[in-house]
Amino acid sequence: MLRALLSATRTARPDDPWDLAGKVAQLEAAHRAHFTQPDLLLVRRAYRIAEQMHRGQARRSGEPYITHPIAVSTILADLGVDTPTIAAGLLHDTVEDTPYSLEALRGDFGDEIAVMVDGVTKLDKIHLGSAAEAETFRKLVLTAGRDIRVMIIKLADRLHNMRTIKFKKRPSQIRIAEATQDVLIPLADRLGLYVIKRELEDIVLETLQPEVFQRIKEHIGSDTDRKRQVEHIAPQVRRALREFKVAARLLDRPRHPYSVYREMQKHPGTGPADPPRLVIVVDGPLTDCYAALGAIHKLWKPVGGKFRDLIAAKKFNLYQSIHTAVAGPGGQPIEFLIRTREMHETAEVGIVAGLRQSGGDQMEIQLPWLQRLLDWQTEVADSGQFLDSLRCDLADQDILVFTGEGGQLTVPKASTPVDVAYCSGPSKGHRLIAAYVNGEIAQLSRALRDGDTVELVLTAEQPYGPSKQWLDHAKTPEAQLHINDWFGAVDDGDSTGELPVIPMQRFEDELKAGKNRLWRSLIARGRGLAGEQPLHGVASSLGYPDLDSLYLALAREKLDPDELADKLITTVDRY
Repeated sequence: MLRALLSATRTARPDDPWDLAGKVAQLEAAHRAHFTQPDLLLVRRAYRIAEQMHRGQARRSGEPYITHPIAVSTILADLGVDTPTIAAGLLHDTVEDTPYSLEALRGDFGDEIAVMVDGVTKLDKIHLGSAAEAETFRKLVLTAGRDIRVMIIKLADRLHNMRTIKFKKRPSQIRIAEATQDVLIPLADRLGLYVIKRELEDIVLETLQPEVFQRIKEHIGSDTDRKRQVEHIAPQVRRALREFKVAARLLDRPRHPYSVYREMQKHPGTGPADPPRLVIVVDGPLTDCYAALGAIHKLWKPVGGKFRDLIAAKKFNLYQSIHTAVAGPGGQPIEFLIRTREMHETAEVGIVAGLRQSGGDQMEIQLPWLQRLLDWQTEVADSGQFLDSLRCDLADQDILVFTGEGGQLTVPKASTPVDVAYCSGPSKGHRLIAAYVNGEIAQLSRALRDGDTVELVLTAEQPYGPSKQWLDHAKTPEAQLHINDWFGAVDDGDSTGELPVIPMQRFEDELKAGKNRLWRSLIARGRGLAGEQPLHGVASSLGYPDLDSLYLALAREKLDPDELADKLITTVDRY
């Protein structure tokens, strides 16, 4: 019976010029490639509802609209997602673009699929206006906190829309490509969905810089030297692996156009180049990866600064591999990526592989960057500020740092001690006065590296408050938001420089902020302030009638704390 149903599905009807039946058959075949007994009846029921709801609608290409949900679900099936996700892919536009309500969908397919469809449904521009895009992304993030599969559907949806972007008008092409570059590509990176990330990067490059893309593509297609180099290198690598008793597959991994473009950007003035890059996928245990590394380094001399062990230190998006580069025959640089079969699968489809390996249990997959998004988004009411912060957060790769108490934190690359302080909220961030990095006193603006240990020095009293200078080097949205909130509650005074009449609590807050700035400057110089007596003379010499005036001037950045600290130290040391 099932075979008869499948053959009927594969046969295009005379009134089916777009071969929808054939497209659905391809979808089912892609799904069966990953699951031996998928629930195809659920897939067909979802298709039947989607086709009925979208009937009469057409895309700009002229194709029936249903071809888009089918294509999105086929992308999902190729990734290897489960059946409910494929059904949600087929239904993902019904609530947004047809009379089919979310309540009806929930009644027909249950909460699991309804949550995913609702998560990717855009919010109404009529009611939200310019805030609709930002709030749609906020909704996506919030839903991902419940079900990460909603982000996978969103990326598959954008990938198919980018594949057909040529049917859009030029201004729309640019707008969509830039939005894809700002948010969706970083999101694919965060989820480890490199197979989607690479294609999106190439389409964006082709859309925004078509001449550059064409030049790179022509170079890749005509680079016969590289092919000869790989053919010459591969047998030597296989012999070396056999000598070390490592069973492995050797895969050629040429760069895609955007990867070549990125290298050109790093080295201005150079043309397209794609030196040999090979992936070694070991068939044995993890230890064979290190044996393979030994085989390669015995064969050719490694290039300094090119080794990275991303097995011992897994990336934030589940990616694991050993990276190395060697000076091959004739000094030709060769790059190698070494990983197990499971790691290779994860290197392509990231979070999807993680879900399969965990049996679909999302609780087993830790994504610190997503938790960070969920935490700070609650602090941002303004839609525009949320979208800007989201772009900023997604733009940077994550690093792992250790706290003085032995804990671990995942923060964006080049974060500073200020960011680390605010990871625990404003109650700790506002009390920051100094920091030690790897056991040495460090500037609060110091960019942290992967593996750094950060020990914070905090005031024991109530928070003095941050410095506005911290905004120049705070990387995380949490830190930026809390610092801005602090100064939003502090009156900046007027342009005359005279002290305004302000409420007592705000006055005390400004005094604390001023004291805090001085304390940080003194600690950075290895000094402290046992009492305020020396300050009275310095304040008088600078024209301030009392210490309150001095601290307010510091808080309002009318007095440089570093200059004051130097003057105070000179005065004290003189006596």
